[in-house]
Amino acid sequence: MDHDSTPVRIPITGELDLHTFRPAEVADLLEDYLRECQQRGLAEVRIIHGKGTGALRETVRARLRRSPRVLSFRQGDETSGGWGATLVRLRPTAH
Repeated sequence: MDHDSTPVRIPITGELDLHTFRPAEVADLLEDYLRECQQRGLAEVRIIHGKGTGALRETVRARLRRSPRVLSFRQGDETSGGWGATLVRLRPTAH
């Protein structure tokens, strides 16, 4: 049985922890998650990518720069994960 094709259900809470995902999965997952958050009216999302080497952080931020859903983003502060997290402001959806 091919487990890679099985969709993973992720709760839409405004916080996405990428630790359990492979780097190759991150780009599509991130865009799908941002779309769902935006559709639910969430204005801010916290993406947890960890500190590590910074490769995943840069992958996330490169994707955020290209996303039409993103208004702005910044590094987390001391209460929201520091440089192990990125805080994203989403554009409001047009109704």
